[in-house]
Amino acid sequence: MIGIDVGGANLKLVDDTDIIIHYCPLWKGAPLVSLLEKHRTQSNNLAAVVMSGELADCFREKSEGISFIVRSVKKVFPNAKFYGTDGLFHNDAVPQLAAANWLASADYLRTIYPDAVLLDVGSTTTDIIPLSLFSNLKGLTDIKRLQKGYLIYTGLLRTSIPTLLRTVTIDGIPTPLSSEFFAISADVHLVLSHIKPNQYSCDTPDQKGKTKISALRRLARVVCADLDEIGKQNALGIADQFWQAQRNVICDQVRKVMLDSNSSKVIISGIGSELFVNDLDGIDLSEKLGQVANALPAFAVKEVALRDHIL
Repeated sequence: MIGIDVGGANLKLVDDTDIIIHYCPLWKGAPLVSLLEKHRTQSNNLAAVVMSGELADCFREKSEGISFIVRSVKKVFPNAKFYGTDGLFHNDAVPQLAAANWLASADYLRTIYPDAVLLDVGSTTTDIIPLSLFSNLKGLTDIKRLQKGYLIYTGLLRTSIPTLLRTVTIDGIPTPLSSEFFAISADVHLVLSHIKPNQYSCDTPDQKGKTKISALRRLARVVCADLDEIGKQNALGIADQFWQAQRNVICDQVRKVMLDSNSSKVIISGIGSELFVNDLDGIDLSEKLGQVANALPAFAVKEVALRDHIL
């Protein structure tokens, strides 16, 4: 069996031997079907699926996105089962399939870590999930999760710098940022050595290189400057100020959810897991689960389907 997580930007697949992550921007017409076809074999023709890509703005409504993803998956895996926010598997496109990938992760982990909060830091968003409240999590939409603080729209790769910063300090002078799409969080984490170039899996804002010097040039642009104008240290300073803001937003909300849910520990997954372990005294799931922690919903939906004898 294969577990599949169809996001707006990434397609993640996990089977018994491999973890595969494809950059698959649905809003750019990414070839979802052909990417899926690469992973169908005679011994790997059953699929458990979650999604969040229905929110991509190429779809007029989420229902259109759900139908597109279900049709695409079924072209390759006709007997696929789709996990919903009701905690159940479905055969066809229904509203409950929208953004259920986080709940699949919670469903899998809730018996292993019943008193924990799951922090899953992705390329685009951050999920903060109190596993002890699993029955209350069912049915939550993304807007409800935003309101509860269970979803923060910031991630390790695709977050535009001005979403978290309005002003940075350049040579000791408070400097407002341009709101243009000049640099993203991947540039920050690349120059701070939090990620490697091969982990910069999304497009760059300027369609240029994924090197540290290219990232520094993009960071200089957020204050309407060339890198030569402000120097590398100031560009690195922009990166550090963004990271401090991002870290504070995420850690503060995790602590609030822990307090509200009376949880005793934090378990951490996703591309940014190791960055938060010390601050939150957390458990890095990559040490427990290996690389599948970077594709947790795809792994989790497969395991839940096997546990519940769905396929």
